[in-house]
Amino acid sequence: MNRILRGIDPGAGAPALASLLALTTLLIVMSAGAAQAASQTAAQAPGQAATQGVVQAPNQPAATAATAATAPTAPAPTSPHDRGDTQGFRFQIITGDESAVTHRIAEDLYKRLVPTFAAFRTELAQKRRMLYIAIGPTALRDALSRRCDCVVISAYTSSQVWRTLTSRQSQAQTRQRRPAITAIYAEPAPSDQMRLAALLYGRPVRVGVLLGPDTAFLRPVLHDAAEVQMYSPGEDLNHTLNSMTRAEMLLALPDSDIYNAENVRNILLSTYRRKQGVLGFSSDMVKVGALATTYSEIEDINAQVAEIAAHFVGTGELAEPQFPRYFRTIINEGVASSLDLRVTDAARNFARRAPATP
Repeated sequence: MNRILRGIDPGAGAPALASLLALTTLLIVMSAGAAQAASQTAAQAPGQAATQGVVQAPNQPAATAATAATAPTAPAPTSPHDRGDTQGFRFQIITGDESAVTHRIAEDLYKRLVPTFAAFRTELAQKRRMLYIAIGPTALRDALSRRCDCVVISAYTSSQVWRTLTSRQSQAQTRQRRPAITAIYAEPAPSDQMRLAALLYGRPVRVGVLLGPDTAFLRPVLHDAAEVQMYSPGEDLNHTLNSMTRAEMLLALPDSDIYNAENVRNILLSTYRRKQGVLGFSSDMVKVGALATTYSEIEDINAQVAEIAAHFVGTGELAEPQFPRYFRTIINEGVASSLDLRVTDAARNFARRAPATP
């Protein structure tokens, strides 16, 4: 699984220019991950789930979330397709691989979701509406292929890949068979990144952003806080970068047309030479030469997933796709020093922590 959400502290001795060049391989692999995930075949086996539709977390017995519940059936909002039949909700966590990180995500999610769904009686299992949690792009593709009156919450997938997959699926399915879907994107919220930039420089900063055809939809999210340059595959990337004369920093967004194996090294070198810091879209990018980023740990994303699920079960309203709500900050102190930046504790401690698990 893409390690986009894993925090790695580069330490005080971050790489200088020579080390930066030696370490770009890791960034190239990570940056190309979104494109690779989007092009994976549907033949990849999704993770195994319990027979009742609730994920069997590692080292836990198979059971529905309602098995141990004694509370009466909770009232549940229904859609026009199932009004009068649905008596509650059940959930299933869908995974796309068997890695240790994926198992950790699924196990933590299971524990967070059980309290929300435990109020619905076991004997009504077949009349409960299904809510799928899709971990990563492969799992999202699997969930979208299911023709049902169900709900899908996508996590650990970038906004670019999510939009690509959901657009394709909406064209292939009729409205009646299309799941209701929302997402928590894998990359940091641009608004939080902009705030971090101001903290790093101690003042408002003009930030530049490169957008390609598949990420142009993010332009309204950036508002007027950034200098946006559009880039099309095949264009001269150096010319595009050099045209961003007013930008003091570059905000990187996961776009496989821009941050790929052919371009990443060039982007890092070009911005470094112009004394422009790069706000990465993962902690791994900071490890190999970006200046800083906000990032979310597994527990941060899972807490937000559980909040969205609980809100839907309680109100029948599905939240809009959104960026991570909870985050921490990682800074490459060596790169900051090279850019003549004095990093403050306010920047280092910039965070929005998830509520503690009861």
